[in-house]
Amino acid sequence: MKRLAWILLLSCSIAAPGQSAGDTGDRQKIFALEHAWDQALERSDAKALSAIFDSALIYIDYDGSLLTKSEYLLRVSANGTHLQQVVTEEMNVQMFGTTAIVVGTYRATGMEKGKAYVRRGRFMDTWVLTGKNWMCVAAGTTPILR
Repeated sequence: MKRLAWILLLSCSIAAPGQSAGDTGDRQKIFALEHAWDQALERSDAKALSAIFDSALIYIDYDGSLLTKSEYLLRVSANGTHLQQVVTEEMNVQMFGTTAIVVGTYRATGMEKGKAYVRRGRFMDTWVLTGKNWMCVAAGTTPILR
């Protein structure tokens, strides 16, 4: 596990050709925000999630439902659903000035309505730099069925 963390850290810290040092720093911030999102989900910490989501967040959930920020936060803290672990398996950040698109895959385990589940999916998150903070403005997941 430590080896994987070092590989991820190293891969995040090396700028690809054509990237500025600023892009690399922004990428690292976004990677950190994505990991903070996973940790907040595991703790059902709606307050931490609220801090990284723009008030106009649009979220498309794995079941196809469209959620606002408040609806997403309510779902995270809902009784009867408990995410035990979420692991980002792969993640790529593309920078477009003050906008970043993150695409990756994840595996989540948890309990929903008394039944255990394991889900694998692909996600795409859109981050916008507002002032000095990166805020997530749009996100979505889709199941990987194979």
